[in-house]
Order: sequence, then C-alpha cells, then structure tokens
Amino acid sequence: MTTLSRKLVAEAVGTAMLLATVVGSGIMAERLAGGNVAIALLANTLATGAALIALILTFGPISGAHFNPAVTLADASQRGLPWSEVPGYIVAQVVGAFAGVFSAHLMFGEPVLMVSTKVRAGMPQAFSEFVATFGLLAVIWGCSRRRSESVPFAVAAYITAAYWFTASTSFANPAVTLARAATDTFAGIRPADAPMFILAQLLGALAATALFRWLVPALPATAPDVVVPHNERN
Repeated sequence: MTTLSRKLVAEAVGTAMLLATVVGSGIMAERLAGGNVAIALLANTLATGAALIALILTFGPISGAHFNPAVTLADASQRGLPWSEVPGYIVAQVVGAFAGVFSAHLMFGEPVLMVSTKVRAGMPQAFSEFVATFGLLAVIWGCSRRRSESVPFAVAAYITAAYWFTASTSFANPAVTLARAATDTFAGIRPADAPMFILAQLLGALAATALFRWLVPALPATAPDVVVPHNERN
C-alpha cells in the first residue's frame, strides 16, 4: 500500500524538480540568449514542458503527481483525495518548490536566498493566471475522464502553450508562485504580486472544476485518476 509518507515525499521531490527546471532553465536561457527575451522564454518553455511529462510519468503512480495546491484542492473537492491528506500535500508542495528554487540557485552560482524584484502586476496579469489555471484544470479533468494515459502529455502541452498565450507566462500554481518570489532571476515574481496571482489561480481552478462537474456529472466516481491513475494498493 502506498503510504501517506510516500505520497508526500513524491509530491515534495516532484515539485522540487519542477521548480529546479523552471528556475534553472530560466537562468541558463537568459545567460545564453544574448538579450533576446523571446529565445530565452522559448528555452524556458521547452524545458518546463519536457520536465512535466517526465515528472508526471515518474511520480503519478505514487501520489497522482499534483505538484500544485490548486490541483490538490480541486481533487479533494471531488472526493478524489481525502481532505485529511490535503494539508500534507500542500506543505510538501510548497517545501519542495522552495527546495527546487534553492537547488537551481546553487547549480548556477547564484545567492541561495533572494527576493524577486520582477514586477508582474495589474489586472491583465491576474486574469492571465485565472485563464491559465482554468485551462490547466480543464485539461486535467477532461483528459482524465477517458484518456487518463494522455494526461502527462496533455498537461505539458497545455503549459507549453500557455507560457506564450498568457501575459503572465502561466504560473498556474500557488506553490510555484510562492517559490518564484524567492528568485531574482528570469522566472521570478515580486512578492507583492504573488497574492493576486494565487487568488486568480484558485478562482480559475474552482471555475474549471465547477464546469466539469456539470459537464461530466459522474466526476466523483473517476476523480481518483487525477492527475494520473494511481493504485492505492501499490
């Protein structure tokens, strides 16, 4: 049986590796792009999308590969995850996210402890995060109904696209947002702007979950497959 401790370690390690990818590839891209922000963003995007596929396939069978408090809360709201496990999941995700950021800093010789100064303020940015997270949860709920094996690829494809069609470059994750406030690099966000992002992300997740609860009335019966099927007997 997969114990809660194993699930939490999987969430923490998976989220750490995701943030190490996001921040580390951002640093590398900025250093190599010669001031071309579009090229830097493209490199950052491709690395993040590739890592998402690998990480969801790796940790999905253990914990569901949420790596995201918004996904965890949505899953629990549809009885796919016991509410008693939610605090542990969220703590593991946040701790893992910060560990990933600090690891990226160490790998690239940056100060381990930073505070971001990158401004991401305003309603367009907030609405972008609502749209980004709404889309992420829509992809998860929709694909996990009939094509659960496609979820890792669908999620990665969506995030790759959302990096480019949202003004915020699609954080779509409260744990990611908090941790990226601790890096003054390409991927950073000013701490003052983080609460607005997180609120928009939670509202987007709520809206997508409500929509798919109506579109697919049998949602609770299949909710344990989010993000990918994970056998509780493993």
